[in-house]
Amino acid sequence: MTRSARDTVHDSASAPVTLDAARLAAVISPLRRALLSATRASAELPELPEAQIDVLRTLPRGTAKGPAEIAAQLRLGRPTISNLLGAMESDGLVERGADPVDGRRVLVTASPRALDLFERFDSSSSRLVAEAVSRLGDAERSALSEALPALERLCAVLTGADDSASTPTSTETP
Repeated sequence: MTRSARDTVHDSASAPVTLDAARLAAVISPLRRALLSATRASAELPELPEAQIDVLRTLPRGTAKGPAEIAAQLRLGRPTISNLLGAMESDGLVERGADPVDGRRVLVTASPRALDLFERFDSSSSRLVAEAVSRLGDAERSALSEALPALERLCAVLTGADDSASTPTSTETP
């Protein structure tokens, strides 16, 4: 894969595709902040730091993980996670306890309060996105729908969750 100054990306199997990477990056960050702000206001949610939200996303209902697992998943240092978990435990957002299999190991779970806040957040943000998308034209809604798999893969590549990140794939459907 090669890249020129204009962010033209191609591999040997396909024609070059021009993507304005700077424009995409410039849209994603404000979009995320706007959705977060609108969701907090709409659902009357407390101001949780994004790092704490990221930690809670690693702990869906019924999941318990060790601090090292959370740190690895978020690509953060163990001391950073330890500080986050301490603050979150004080705020009633996570609960820490001994691993029932290995009592020396600590497991972290999201508290019932955190799960409630997260469910309210997800419900409100989904509703807000649906309302906003309904104000777009058919072509824009279609473009967003078609872009979802590529955006999900981009997220996986950027977070290291995609094992095939170095191999370009097609998102075309038959």
